[in-house]
Amino acid sequence: MILRAGTTGTRSANPPAGAVITDHDSAVNAAIALASAFAAGASARDAGRVLPVDEIERLSASGLLAITVPREFGGPGLGPVTLSRVIAILAAADPSIAQIPQSHFTFLEALRRNGSTQLQEWVFGRVLAGGRLANAQNERTGKTVTDDSTTVSDTPDGLRLNGIKYYCTGAYFAHILAVRAVVADGTGPQRKVLVYLPADTPGVEIADDWDGFGQRTTSSGTVTFTDVAVEEAALLDFSGLLSEPSTYGARAQLVHAAIDVGIARGALGAAAEVVAVARPWFESGLDRAVDDPYLIAQAGELELTVRAAESLLETAAYRISEAADPAGIAEASLATAAAKVAAGRAARDAAADLFDFGGTRSAAGKANWSRFWRDARTHTLHDPERWKVHHLGRWALGGQPPPSHTSL
Repeated sequence: MILRAGTTGTRSANPPAGAVITDHDSAVNAAIALASAFAAGASARDAGRVLPVDEIERLSASGLLAITVPREFGGPGLGPVTLSRVIAILAAADPSIAQIPQSHFTFLEALRRNGSTQLQEWVFGRVLAGGRLANAQNERTGKTVTDDSTTVSDTPDGLRLNGIKYYCTGAYFAHILAVRAVVADGTGPQRKVLVYLPADTPGVEIADDWDGFGQRTTSSGTVTFTDVAVEEAALLDFSGLLSEPSTYGARAQLVHAAIDVGIARGALGAAAEVVAVARPWFESGLDRAVDDPYLIAQAGELELTVRAAESLLETAAYRISEAADPAGIAEASLATAAAKVAAGRAARDAAADLFDFGGTRSAAGKANWSRFWRDARTHTLHDPERWKVHHLGRWALGGQPPPSHTSL
């Protein structure tokens, strides 16, 4: 499916007006209510690769996508503790839905930190009205994921944006795209920017071509920009955003960790469902598989693993909230790295062990219990855990603070 500039497909051109959420408890309660509804159709959407269009509209209307909008711009200004809890709740119900707004919140944070007042007023106002952001960041031609060839060029007709971006999670649903690009002005070293661009701008082509075996309905497809007119006021200095140590990267990673925590909790919840209809092993002499002492022990170990990841996620959120100096920023990054690694391991373990509780019948395609493992395995590929462990080890042995970038 291709969504071209000037059309809206099944996506709403005008976002629904968001409900008003004022505090942590109201945000969590709203997430719980949505999660119950989202979980009911999660398996069918995954099996048929049906995009959660209606569900994302409901997410917008709930007001949850505006919870981090600063108070001075009319939002509740809720922080990492609330955000991570909300995302984990949604991910336990449907990990694809939880991942769709990851970049939405990340680039709202970039805007809060480094956007002009004019740009902030436009984007934050749009979000308060139910608008959605999505990323257009990664490319495939550079040496690493940090290399960009997408350019903003000064032409006789004004600034023009050209390039191709991949893995643009949620772009199909977005009203605004946050596009990472370099400014090609020939005056010196290339300057990296974020371009906040209406998704229906002429020259923008959004393709829903994501074909991963997990996170199947995130619409993490390809976006092409062909001579797209942009305004100087829409540019945010991305290089400046990372010029000094900050919790920007930790906040982005916190949401990813919350998604993995949610997958782990969702998989463990599914274990209770599959074991309830499983047959006991004949050697046990039991009438119900749920009474098998070995399965009980395995479930206990998984509960311990998932609770540990949940606790580390909460700790990381508090460390980010409290960070006020270089030492605090370093601790926030380390705490988030620990949470991300623990969450990824918990998600993969719980999703893989799920089959032990149901036996052979749990592998049936119709049951679709594989979706938890496929989601866990796909999402935890986002950035390598080995490098987070590396930075934790360097801190443990030498007290070396971690670097400051978008993945830590």
